[in-house]
Amino acid sequence: MADFAQRRERMVERQVARRGVADERVLDAMRRVPRERFVSALMREFAYQDSALPIEESQTISQPFIVAAMIEAAELKPSDRVLEVGAGSGYAAAVMAEIAHRVFAIERQPRLAAVAARRLEKLGYDNLEIRAGDGTLGWPDQAPFDAIIVSAGGPQVPAALLQQLAPGGRLIIPVGESSRDQRLLKLTRTIEGFREEDLGAVAFVPLIGEEGWTPDETRPQGPVREPRSWTRPAPESLPSLIARAAEPLAAIDDPAFAEPFDRFADARLVLIGDASHGTSEFYRARAAITRRLIAKHGFNTVAVEADWPDAAALDRFVRQLPTPRGQPDQPPFSRFPTWMWRNREVAEFVGWLRGHNAGLPPERRASFRGLDLYSLHASIEAVLGYLDSVDPEAAAVARERYGCLTPWSQEPHAYGRMALSGGYVHCEVAVASILIDLLAKRLDYAFADGDRFLDAVQNARLVRDAEAYYRVMYYGSAESWNLRDRHMFETLEHLLEADPDAKAVVWAHNSHIGDARHTEMGKHRDELNLGQLCRERFGPEAVLIGMGTHTGTVAAADQWDGPMEIKAVSPSLEGSIERLSHDGAPGPWLLDLREGRHMELRQRLLEPRLERFIGVIYRPETERLSHYAEASLPRQFDAWVWFDETSAVTPLPGPEQAGEEETWPFGL
Repeated sequence: MADFAQRRERMVERQVARRGVADERVLDAMRRVPRERFVSALMREFAYQDSALPIEESQTISQPFIVAAMIEAAELKPSDRVLEVGAGSGYAAAVMAEIAHRVFAIERQPRLAAVAARRLEKLGYDNLEIRAGDGTLGWPDQAPFDAIIVSAGGPQVPAALLQQLAPGGRLIIPVGESSRDQRLLKLTRTIEGFREEDLGAVAFVPLIGEEGWTPDETRPQGPVREPRSWTRPAPESLPSLIARAAEPLAAIDDPAFAEPFDRFADARLVLIGDASHGTSEFYRARAAITRRLIAKHGFNTVAVEADWPDAAALDRFVRQLPTPRGQPDQPPFSRFPTWMWRNREVAEFVGWLRGHNAGLPPERRASFRGLDLYSLHASIEAVLGYLDSVDPEAAAVARERYGCLTPWSQEPHAYGRMALSGGYVHCEVAVASILIDLLAKRLDYAFADGDRFLDAVQNARLVRDAEAYYRVMYYGSAESWNLRDRHMFETLEHLLEADPDAKAVVWAHNSHIGDARHTEMGKHRDELNLGQLCRERFGPEAVLIGMGTHTGTVAAADQWDGPMEIKAVSPSLEGSIERLSHDGAPGPWLLDLREGRHMELRQRLLEPRLERFIGVIYRPETERLSHYAEASLPRQFDAWVWFDETSAVTPLPGPEQAGEEETWPFGL
């Protein structure tokens, strides 16, 4: 007996997914529908071939890829009501019924309609209705439809079908003067009328009916008839689509600036990126959005791309907590690049957060946490200081175990070089055992001071992960990058686990926030990131927001540990996401990229384009190679915030020490 399930899986992978159909709902639906049940017994062994197949009444069941491509183009959602014209065997209707709420299918041939109806009933489709009739006239009694898919080619778009589209509805139909000259069109109903996209050449059986071909027509008599309610517009430019979809934002200092972000308030995680680590508008915008999410919507954790011990000092300040005994005297954020967090913009937000917390009981105060892992020395000191105060014997054991890292704690990248030597025994087991011991005594330690215990455990985790990070960073950027972002994600997870009611806002670079699977990072370098991990773990409860700019100034260095400079940001490259945004509208504005919004724009933005990434290092002279990478904007982010011209952050005075060098991309 043929293994149809295996053939079906192979069909989806090789014939559909590899050709570019990426909508997981479509792929999963095709995995579930048994195509062999929609052809005659004689044709079943050919059911999963990469071709159309004959069925009754001299009709065909379409090639699997064409079925998938048309359904993907229709952007079906679980709440949709869908009309199919030209149901044939019922196969495409079954695939649609796996995705949509209700499917209505019309077949011109009564015998085909009856056979398909019995077949679909046996397969258990109770959200699908099929009848015989003239599909060019649609199904007025069930209109309007969120999507209409026509599986036959007509001389023009039937006006009746256009009239039965709901606002925002999508019509997919082959149109042409003959079967050899058909184009697959997508028309979307808008307030202004209908927008058309040409999806390419196709070949379908004739669409016969009152608004299609007559049964005896083999080619049109005279010119192709235009529909009564539609004229074909010229394709709209991407900047024009962006300008129409972009929602203007008030000035950042205006309380109204953050109001449009209320749409994300039901999420548990709102991750807000930046296109550089030295741009004032990005920090101020994140602060404004975060203030509103905290004050109006119950968010209570701010987690930033910063070292845990440095952020802990600010956390104690904003929550008015005492400084633990044995805490290092070194001021926070004194490691290069100091301006990334030691700047006026962050200071103003921290001052606001302390004032907000002052009127709340301690258990309801919002915290300020660090997610990163570069603070090896400070974290070792913090763990030892904590153990000195709660368990001196354990502190003595920890000092001995951390001893193998002590010579390198101030220069951990040197430890990484030493660990490459085959004769050098690294510290992996020793530092991991300290974390294990801490967790084993969780109840005893946490009973005394749960918050200090959480801090100590996180510092121990950081030492463990930092040891691994510096040990692998010389083997290649992907492994060290992935370890770092996994550490940030796991830190965030631990914060949420410690407080089941926690709702967090995350501040990090676009390269950490945007889903890596849809950028060069994931596609070509096997890198993952924080945003991807959050989406995989929390689904729609994690919202990813990116930010961009066209030109202005930025605080950055020429090289690692170099002095900070105020640098001019070069105008964005032609064809890049930034240039399209600049050509669209001056900003500031918000573009909602989630499915179901601005459908034509979203579809056209899916194609990967260049996107700019500036970290703490900026090299305009090599910008195309060092600061641009390809990304699909709507798959990378849920929203895009645009500032056309931006300015550098204002650093605060303070000591600066040499920091541990980061791997590509240039200190992000």
